[in-house]
Amino acid sequence: MARRPSNTEVNAVAGFALFLPMVVAFASMAKADFIDTTWSVVGFSGEPWFVSTSDVIGRLQTFNRGAAEGVFFNCDFAGMSSTYSTYEPNDFFANPEFALFKAKEAGMRLSTNKIFVHRVTCEGNGNPRLRQVLYPFVTNEARKSAWYLFEGGVFSLYAP
Repeated sequence: MARRPSNTEVNAVAGFALFLPMVVAFASMAKADFIDTTWSVVGFSGEPWFVSTSDVIGRLQTFNRGAAEGVFFNCDFAGMSSTYSTYEPNDFFANPEFALFKAKEAGMRLSTNKIFVHRVTCEGNGNPRLRQVLYPFVTNEARKSAWYLFEGGVFSLYAP
């Protein structure tokens, strides 16, 4: 005669059955805000006002679990936080705030239905001189390319 499962066993199986889809859903959502990697600056389009683009192209920008180091932004575990907004590509390119990205539109639309506009901040451990904001740092669902608006143009970044 087969043993009947206890209420504890039934509840455990039911809880796991409810928990697993949530884990899968949250894992797929976590990919949307992906910036934690090392990005290589690979190009620039637009008008540099003060920056020498040759001093930036070829350099790196790294984000790693609450720290950042690189050519655009540095925060050594000093209160770094980030958030992002999600746009449909047509809405993103229609937004006047993002007009300078128009030159990069073809590449930004590849393999994606969503564009993510990130804002990364560093509190600076209470030191106002170390407070920083990196915005807009833009990625898409393809997760290998990023773009950063700086002065009168857009730097392109790549994460192999």
